[in-house]
Amino acid sequence: MASTTFTPGALPPGLITLPGVYRPQADTRFLAEALAHEDLGPGRDVLEIGTGTGALALHAADRGALVTAVDVSWPALLTARLNALRRRLPLRLLHGDFAARTAGRRFDLVFANPPYVPAPGNGPPSSGPERAWDAGPDGRAVIDRICARAPAMLRDGGSLLMVHSGMCGAQETVDRLSWAGLTAGVTARTAVPWGPVLRGRRAWLERRALAAPHEQWEELVIIRAVSV
Repeated sequence: MASTTFTPGALPPGLITLPGVYRPQADTRFLAEALAHEDLGPGRDVLEIGTGTGALALHAADRGALVTAVDVSWPALLTARLNALRRRLPLRLLHGDFAARTAGRRFDLVFANPPYVPAPGNGPPSSGPERAWDAGPDGRAVIDRICARAPAMLRDGGSLLMVHSGMCGAQETVDRLSWAGLTAGVTARTAVPWGPVLRGRRAWLERRALAAPHEQWEELVIIRAVSV
């Protein structure tokens, strides 16, 4: 099957999603729209953290970028590989922790739709599909690691794009990236209806003052940071 040229800001059509793999949703599409404004032409060295189905990695590869995609989930990597083979697009897929697997490498662009849903417990789960969204009691278990690691992953002038819930604290993300030496800010905001995960833990979120009573819309933000 020949490679398909994707519409800028859109996700690849007809994606395979194996059981237990995060299916692209509103946050994926929101990040795809942000990626449409980035330079992803030939020769650009790009990293995706937490590739899932490979939807966004394939979007970047279709525009000519050299894409490395990492995920802790074997089913996710298999899914991304199948989707890449169907479209005859090259992806370098790595299994494991993003920081360990990319140590010593720098990229022109790093992008991520990390786990960001606040969840009871001391930290993110070690197995199961929940690894794609649960991120500890404040939802920042992975976000903070990306913020700390970003300067070492970016070339001079390189950019980081990350989407997450406003529930996690957009300003805290901007502050952490700024403290790390990057120029950072919120470049886009949108609102989406609460999904089943948030609805299922409404009482817990309200007790922790992470959500207002009867709240039904979740703010999503795009954070962009540049290495200068």
